[in-house]
Amino acid sequence: MSISTDTKNILGLHLPTDPRWVNLAEISLEDILTDHAYCEQKAATSCISLIQRYSDKEKLVVELAPIVTEEWGHFRMVLAELHKRKLQLGRQRRDEYVNELLKFEVKGGSAEDKLLDKLLLCALIEARSCERFKRLSEGLGDEYLQQFYRRFMESEAGHYRLFIELAETYVEKEKVRKRWQQWLSYEAGIMQQLELRGDRMH
Repeated sequence: MSISTDTKNILGLHLPTDPRWVNLAEISLEDILTDHAYCEQKAATSCISLIQRYSDKEKLVVELAPIVTEEWGHFRMVLAELHKRKLQLGRQRRDEYVNELLKFEVKGGSAEDKLLDKLLLCALIEARSCERFKRLSEGLGDEYLQQFYRRFMESEAGHYRLFIELAETYVEKEKVRKRWQQWLSYEAGIMQQLELRGDRMH
């Protein structure tokens, strides 16, 4: 799979990651691997929560069930990489990026609006993760880690597209597109405000 460097066209993101982030991440390898591990764990639990909440939506359940297994497998892969490098899985840290995104979820809307936002939130996190993994796959000095993160990049790109597809399955496409643009604009604002840190995946 080829992921273009033009993140606006491929992933929709309005603001690319500052290139300096990769250098900071490489300096803080134990921290970035720890944060990555917990991101994969949270991705798995988010899919489980969606399945539990929307068990009546067959396509959602069928499509997300294998993603749970895949994301948990990714957690184990990152954990193995930590152990191989004799690094420790540190404590889970507060995810300021995701916490800021959660503030944009619709409050008091219809059931359809709430489902749409939950799916678009997941799509956005996957898109940003894909973009960050691409940065790591191109910018790290460790050739093995470059390939390691390229595999994650390709996986996240597929997940991003799946969440958009699920949104368009249950919500009128024009409404999905309009709300997606609102999410993208909001996310760009978050990226501008957050401190650039090499110990965080987002």
